[in-house]
Amino acid sequence: MSERVNELEKLIAHHQKRYYNGEPEISDGEFDLLWDELRRLDPANALLSRVGADRADGYPKREHIIPMGSQDKAADPEAFLRWAERVGHDEFIVQLKMDGASIELQYEAGRLRHGVTRGDGITGDDITANVRKMQGVILSLPGGFTGAVRGEVLLSREAHRAKYADKANPRNAANGLMKRKDGVGAEDLEIVCYDAIEATRDDFFRREEDKLAWLVQNGFHIVEFTKLTDPSRIVEYRAQVASRRDTFRFEIDGLVVKGQEIDPDDLRRARPERQIAFKFELEEAASTLREVVWNSSGSLYTPIGLIDPVRLAGTTVKRANLVNPRLIREMDLRIGSRVAVTKRGEIIPKIERVLENPPDAPAIVLPEACERCGTRLVDEGTRLTCPNQGCPGRSYFRLRKWLDVLDVRDFGDAILTRLFESGRVNGIADLYTLEEGDLTRLERMGETLARKILRNLYSVSTIPLSRFVAGFNIEGVGTVIADKMVTAGLDTLAKLRNAKTEDYARVNGIGEVLAATIVRGLEDLGPQMDAVIATGRVAIDVPTGGPLSGMSFCFTGTLASMTRARAQDLVRQAGGSVTPSVGRGLSCLVTNDPGSGSSKNRKAVELGVQIMDEQAFLELLGRTEESD
Repeated sequence: MSERVNELEKLIAHHQKRYYNGEPEISDGEFDLLWDELRRLDPANALLSRVGADRADGYPKREHIIPMGSQDKAADPEAFLRWAERVGHDEFIVQLKMDGASIELQYEAGRLRHGVTRGDGITGDDITANVRKMQGVILSLPGGFTGAVRGEVLLSREAHRAKYADKANPRNAANGLMKRKDGVGAEDLEIVCYDAIEATRDDFFRREEDKLAWLVQNGFHIVEFTKLTDPSRIVEYRAQVASRRDTFRFEIDGLVVKGQEIDPDDLRRARPERQIAFKFELEEAASTLREVVWNSSGSLYTPIGLIDPVRLAGTTVKRANLVNPRLIREMDLRIGSRVAVTKRGEIIPKIERVLENPPDAPAIVLPEACERCGTRLVDEGTRLTCPNQGCPGRSYFRLRKWLDVLDVRDFGDAILTRLFESGRVNGIADLYTLEEGDLTRLERMGETLARKILRNLYSVSTIPLSRFVAGFNIEGVGTVIADKMVTAGLDTLAKLRNAKTEDYARVNGIGEVLAATIVRGLEDLGPQMDAVIATGRVAIDVPTGGPLSGMSFCFTGTLASMTRARAQDLVRQAGGSVTPSVGRGLSCLVTNDPGSGSSKNRKAVELGVQIMDEQAFLELLGRTEESD
């Protein structure tokens, strides 16, 4: 254990130095994991009560009026509630925790004298010349105030995107700009304040709320805050803030929670005990890769990493996407690698990068043969595939894809597997020859369920061309790509099948490799497409314009009057297009819960995309709920 403690001390000291000099090598999440591990192994370790140095060479040093201690932190509700019970505050001041660089503005007789960085918590760098150029700085205060105003030096998201996108994030950019010797860029920074200390009188402020009111009265920009009495309500508030964190002008990484009462002795501690940083759940964490399994879907084999369990964005993560063989090689990912795992919004966890490779870590071995047909797999770098067009795995997955794309209810994997393995259903056209007796002969299949399954299958009789093509599972071609093909003028099945590689390559979003795959896929699957149409059960609906022509739609959440697939079909039938994500150029996001704080809602607000509810969507189509 002592060996690990020594290792953690060195790592934390190293990364603190890199962080405070604007050159971080690891994420906040990875640093927090190191800090928490040290606290668990050695709670009394002196490093836990010290603040890392942010001193920049060449700046004069200046002591703080009182120490700028590092806050204790809680990363989950249980730890926070334990702290709240221990301190026993009657009322809490709950502030947003701004993700910037700490600064102390020192005033003497009402005049700003010094702007001092956090430094080691006792002494920091005097960067007054740069501070005077920053937004939100008050140079003169009435009443002869002598003391300190505490705040965060911040760079807005907008300024980061416009001028400093080469920096990893706004915080890193702010750290560098605030310490530039020539002061260039300091005018893009803003100081947002959260605390004040009068140096000559401990009773100058009676309550924490009085400090904030005084700051506002004197023209300072202050951190957004609220007052709450119930700790469980603070947990709820944190979740609400986290859901809309991307909508704030500045980056935030949690809440700061303190009581109304002012405790000067506590403020002078290296790590104050009566306030806490209640951080958001980590969206990035460090773990160890233990095993790789390969999921097969049709002809494609996708690597999935099995990792040591970590808490990530409120859930325990044990599996993470490795994407493809090329990325495994580029990262030099091995069994036993220490890795960074990310989970952004609703996206599946992904291994982002390798943090460390043990000397004896073995390489990841790719499968050589298809598990269904035994054919040697082809490693194309970005894809590991079975080239056998007659592979049972490919055929089964095409059936599953067809049912999913058409949103056929109650036709589950167990039923489809039994029909496929018995030889009754080999291709999509075979589905439309099924009779009730074919299903009732299956184990535990009654007449009522059999009739329901067939009714659901046959009720989808007219479908848009894009869904028809996507249902055949040509590699790389989902409904989005198929929509683009149709919108580009390849709007009949005949046009699609007669188009050449260069015709597809001219379609936005389709490169030469995918274009060649589409041509080859349509040629190979042509007879199967003809067979489906020949059953008379399925017809292709190709719109020639409509009220939504030229418009694009994205759907999120649950619709009340129809399935999402039905709504998407209505868009296509009216001449519009459908996309699964929110981006620039999107016409409308349709949701019945515009205030949910989902990633799609936040992105739509950020990009100025119109958000409408289901009723407005139906009115746009000239329909009502009852017509469905």
